[in-house]
Amino acid sequence: MCVFNGLEDTRACLESLRGTTEPFHLVVMDNGSTDGTPQFFERFTYPYRLTYARSESNDGVIAALNRAWRLADTEFLCFLHNDTAMVEPAWLSRLLGALAEPGVDLAGLYGAKRLRADGRAVGRTIVHSLVPAPTVRAPWEDVVFVDSVCMAISRELMAAVGGFDEGYGFYHGHDRDLSLAVLERGRRCVVVHAPFDHRGGRTRTRGFRADPDRERADLAQREAAVARFAAKYRHRLPCDARRPGERLRDLARKIVGVRP
Repeated sequence: MCVFNGLEDTRACLESLRGTTEPFHLVVMDNGSTDGTPQFFERFTYPYRLTYARSESNDGVIAALNRAWRLADTEFLCFLHNDTAMVEPAWLSRLLGALAEPGVDLAGLYGAKRLRADGRAVGRTIVHSLVPAPTVRAPWEDVVFVDSVCMAISRELMAAVGGFDEGYGFYHGHDRDLSLAVLERGRRCVVVHAPFDHRGGRTRTRGFRADPDRERADLAQREAAVARFAAKYRHRLPCDARRPGERLRDLARKIVGVRP
């Protein structure tokens, strides 16, 4: 987990992890928080192991996540946004169960079944476990892209691919990149059914309203990351994990929806 301020969100996330049925080791990389987050972790009272590390400056989420997973000592890694809250106590068990499925090497709670040639997800193929209305069919569905809001992978594979590609810059693009790196190896990506709440990316977008230039800069970074991803994986894009029956149904809906 990477944090930068947002202590209220972090606290809610950690509270939601209390009931997790699978034992885990929490690794937190703090990118220079100034809102009491360091003091909060100094008096950490939760019933799971903690490794807390701190950088004095906000050098970027992707780099921080790479530092975090290298501090972990577990066979599997799960990357989790601090503005999430788990509703299903067996969320981690379900992710690990998916990774035990033959051919599956990346599992998460939000993703898309199709990516276009320009690297963007096709919205109608997005599946997720978001409350109050998860759309993914239990126990899981194949996708081509797993969002980093929550994603699980083996430590061995993460090391083999070299971790997240920090060439994407501050934040955007690393999850698409990792998903395609998994597919490149002939393996599968899935989204599992394990309901959770997401407060809407508030860590990154905090301050956008007060500083429109910051929001414009973030959008430019997003566009640059998508362009870089599309260029890097042009040999695999477009990409589609839908089954033949799903493709036919989507085509039929599209045809019916076309008006003369």
